Amino acid sequence: MPSAPALDVTRPRDPKEFEDQAGAFLAAREAENNLVLGLVANLRRGRAYGPTPPFFAIVRDRDAVVGAAMRTPPFNLILASGTRDAALPLILGAIAKETTDISGIIGPKALAKLAVDHWSERTGQRGRLQTNERIYSLVRVIAPRPADGRMRPGRPTDLDLLAGWFYAFAEEAQPHLARSHEAARRNAEGWIARGGLRVWEDAEVVAMAGASGPTPNGIRVGAVYTPPEKRRRGYASALVAALSQEQLEAGRKFCFLYTDLANPTSNKIYREIGYEPVLDVDEYAFSM
Repeated sequence: MPSAPALDVTRPRDPKEFEDQAGAFLAAREAENNLVLGLVANLRRGRAYGPTPPFFAIVRDRDAVVGAAMRTPPFNLILASGTRDAALPLILGAIAKETTDISGIIGPKALAKLAVDHWSERTGQRGRLQTNERIYSLVRVIAPRPADGRMRPGRPTDLDLLAGWFYAFAEEAQPHLARSHEAARRNAEGWIARGGLRVWEDAEVVAMAGASGPTPNGIRVGAVYTPPEKRRRGYASALVAALSQEQLEAGRKFCFLYTDLANPTSNKIYREIGYEPVLDVDEYAFSM
């Protein structure tokens, strides 16, 4: 009779070690794992997401990687696509040795739900479904209807405006997360300094979007925001299309983005410019 799987969990010490050991496993589902791959790339470039070191875990069945997860505290535990159900107790056991207080879990729908059930049984914390999300991937831009204006890089002179937009974006898209005007300003400063932020200018700046988190063949588009009084004029479609085209022309094979399925407008406009659905993921928050 075949022997039972010999699963074991290891804890890479840093993003390089995690990438060296789990990179092929993650890249086999590059679109699905674009968030993990992008965060690791940013960490390797020196970007920090908080004062606490990141958490990494890899599960193997003998020599084969069968699961991976990471966390940049204080943010959620991210479960990699392709992770086996049987790997979850080892991943959660590894993180429980460090803390039983995690903000939440995000991952493929069925996997995330199973992980939340395991964690609730272990800690007594209740998991609340926070957001149904969808990962999209683009390989070719479909030009949207023309919009007045043009795309340009975000500049330090835009900081005051964009800091306010980053706060408004967090308030609108992530109301469950703690936020402050100071953190929003630091976020805007970082995006501008790294050169990944673009704005749409039509006599004045009317929308923003950025590209960050490179993967082996792609990059993630995010921070898409248009203030309410400037919406329904095609600015966001034009900007995301132009930004995506810029990334493809720079040599990327794919652009990725996440959407909230509760927002049918954003899902519609992204599909219209060439983004295709890849995977649905769920985000859970924990409470006692």
